[in-house]
Amino acid sequence: MDISPVIISLKTAAFSMVITFILGVFIAKFIVNMKNEKIKMILDGIFTLPLVLPPTVMGFFLLMIFGVNRPIGKFLLNFLGVKIVFSWWATVIASVVISFPLMYRSARGAFEQVDENLIAAARTLGMSEKRIFFRVIIPMALPGIASGGILAFARGLGEFGATAMIAGNIANKTRTLPLAIYAEVAAGNMNSALHYVLIVTIISFIIVILTNYFTIKERKYLK
Repeated sequence: MDISPVIISLKTAAFSMVITFILGVFIAKFIVNMKNEKIKMILDGIFTLPLVLPPTVMGFFLLMIFGVNRPIGKFLLNFLGVKIVFSWWATVIASVVISFPLMYRSARGAFEQVDENLIAAARTLGMSEKRIFFRVIIPMALPGIASGGILAFARGLGEFGATAMIAGNIANKTRTLPLAIYAEVAAGNMNSALHYVLIVTIISFIIVILTNYFTIKERKYLK
């Protein structure tokens, strides 16, 4: 069995989780602090859209952005010598876009459940907003944020549609586990496909256990 899809998938999911975690936490905090409800609703819809759109649609949008004949893709290729389409970084970008809503919504829900009285008390003690965020809000919301990060990792690991559109199915380069399963089934290699399926199933089961752990921990924090 070729283990390159396992390595590529784990590396892609890990990189995308780090990016998604940082973006999700800070964008969620920005949305929670926003006062204009109409703008908040519109932005929330935009950030959640990849969760409800078919992954192939998001892959199409990514092709329109990073394609070598498109303004951004052409700029990256001509001035920076970077070609995103059909590269490993394309798998990361696809995973980030598809998994971001899970991280964003988990972080937002966790921030909204932080007791406002604790934040007010911290302000009366003279703590800056930055210090309140990192010393009060983040610790209180950490179980929910961690749960979102785990879900984002799982979603990045299982991403298929957008990855196939922008990264392709290139062996030893962009072939992730879902693409490897599809390729093996298409070729009639059911035993090889089964091995990949078992790997994905085991990893997914571990992720579910971790998610449940942080969910229970979050409930204890809120009591």
